[in-house]
Amino acid sequence: MPSKSSARLAALTVAAVCSAASTVVLTSPAHAESVSIHDIQGTTRISPYAGKTVTDVAGIVTGVRTYGSSRGFWIQDPNPDADPATSEGVFVFTGSVPKVAVGDAVTVSGTVAEYVPGGAASGNQALTEITKPTFTVVSGGNAVPAATVVGARSVPSAYAPAGDAAANGSVNGLTLQPKKYALDYYESLEGMNVQVADTRVVGATDPFTELWVTVKPRENDNRRGGTVYGSYASQNTGRLQIQSLGATADFPKANVGDVLTGTTAGPLDYNQFGGYTLVANRIGTLKSAGLARETTEKQKKGELAVATYNVENLDPGDATFEEHAAAIVHNLRSPDIVSLEEIQDNDGAKNDGTVAADQTVRKLIDAIAAAGGPTYDWRSIDPVNNTDGGEPGGNIRQVFLFNPERVSFTDRAGGDATTAAGVTRTKGKAALTVSPGRIDPANAAWANSRKPLAGEFVFRGKTVFVIANHFNSKGGDQGLTSQYQPPARSSETQRALQATAVNTFVKEILAAQKNADVVTLGDINDFEFSGTAEILEGDGALWSAIKSLPKSERYSYVYQGNAQVLDQILVSPSIRKSCDFEYDSVHVNSEFHDQISDHDPQVLRFEP
Repeated sequence: MPSKSSARLAALTVAAVCSAASTVVLTSPAHAESVSIHDIQGTTRISPYAGKTVTDVAGIVTGVRTYGSSRGFWIQDPNPDADPATSEGVFVFTGSVPKVAVGDAVTVSGTVAEYVPGGAASGNQALTEITKPTFTVVSGGNAVPAATVVGARSVPSAYAPAGDAAANGSVNGLTLQPKKYALDYYESLEGMNVQVADTRVVGATDPFTELWVTVKPRENDNRRGGTVYGSYASQNTGRLQIQSLGATADFPKANVGDVLTGTTAGPLDYNQFGGYTLVANRIGTLKSAGLARETTEKQKKGELAVATYNVENLDPGDATFEEHAAAIVHNLRSPDIVSLEEIQDNDGAKNDGTVAADQTVRKLIDAIAAAGGPTYDWRSIDPVNNTDGGEPGGNIRQVFLFNPERVSFTDRAGGDATTAAGVTRTKGKAALTVSPGRIDPANAAWANSRKPLAGEFVFRGKTVFVIANHFNSKGGDQGLTSQYQPPARSSETQRALQATAVNTFVKEILAAQKNADVVTLGDINDFEFSGTAEILEGDGALWSAIKSLPKSERYSYVYQGNAQVLDQILVSPSIRKSCDFEYDSVHVNSEFHDQISDHDPQVLRFEP
């Protein structure tokens, strides 16, 4: 298997073991000790031998990793102890292709280290390893220790213990309880040969040759084969990442709902981007479930269809315009208004001061027309160069597309990157001071983040206010498998400020016109049950319409095998109370290995 991208390889680079930023540092030993693997692993997440030199650690090679920066091999003691909390396997980091083979009986000497993928600041758990090794192959062709079966019955339903308050919420020093907590169970198998059987895919194969399965097929399942993340206490314990020690070309291209039939087996690893990962030297046969991309209903003559779609860093050099156009025309059925997120400037990531995106938008509009859709018109505001986050030089922004045969846009001059849109009252109706305009762009809430785009539309004589959003990402949050339990979600702080700013603006509209139709939509980068959503909805000014769907259907994004909500359409009371609306999360991307964006578009149909 070839190397992954440099960002992902950095997470696996055990050269960082010598760095205090990514290694648990203990006092160096005075002498080497002869111990067994289960002694090294111990009964907590941190080895009692961390920082010490050990000699003649015996085991059978169960897997060899010859690619990337984390080259080395796993060994397992064929003579386990009686304690279920102590793993019998460990990774030996060599840094180069090791001259061992699966089935070799070896003795290893070296230094025990606790490597933290992503560095200590990530909050990730540590991976116990033997580093700077010398080893001797005693014999070859030995039977590999039988793989431990990981299944619905073996994985506990409780996810993780609460962290030790005296250790800032870390679980590292807690004695493992593998029969009580899922994360403790997986940790008790760290480095060991494990297997799963006939497992359903819940996270499609990604560009890094990874996929996710569940060993609990009924755990918060949805009708399309995924596993829904419906609350902070619903982490879904059956999820497990699958990588492979084989060639990239042999890795299955799987969609959600497919099944890896038969046995998938190999060492259990831990990495920055997935936590516990089965690194397979034997992978099951892919059985397709035939998952199809969804198509929403066409809006009726008197219905206004409003959609949000994150097109993932779209710029003129991309090859996905025809596919995006086909999705908008055929799967979304040509909505009247489309809020696009992540439209990049005319030269994409080239960091040369370009901020205009007219060529990007025009190319998409032309592709939509060529696919049989309407000739959309559009409105947007160019950002100040490199101030709105995203890919450096890309200058991502939100853009309104609208079908001028069905909808008109109310233009009011003066809106630009730094001018704040306001709300006035004219003839008893609310109106924007500038349209299109940005909401409070000088507010610190939008530092290095996209500013909301507000505009007035008229449909069949009725005004509809639409606010397109792209809140700051969840980058920097601790993962579900963090050593800190519950994990910290630091990115929420800025989104709370952003939600407050948008909610305040919506309330200004409703203060001017109580029955105003307001649609606030976009990539909110947070869940429908999150604090961000609560602030955005605040006091009933808005309501996230995805909550009109059954809980099992609430998702727009799949991350680490969890189907979850990031994209939302929120509506004002006049729309919600009418009860005459339809909401659809149109699954065309998130569940597929050949996705053109990692987000599913959302569509709302209603009669203003």
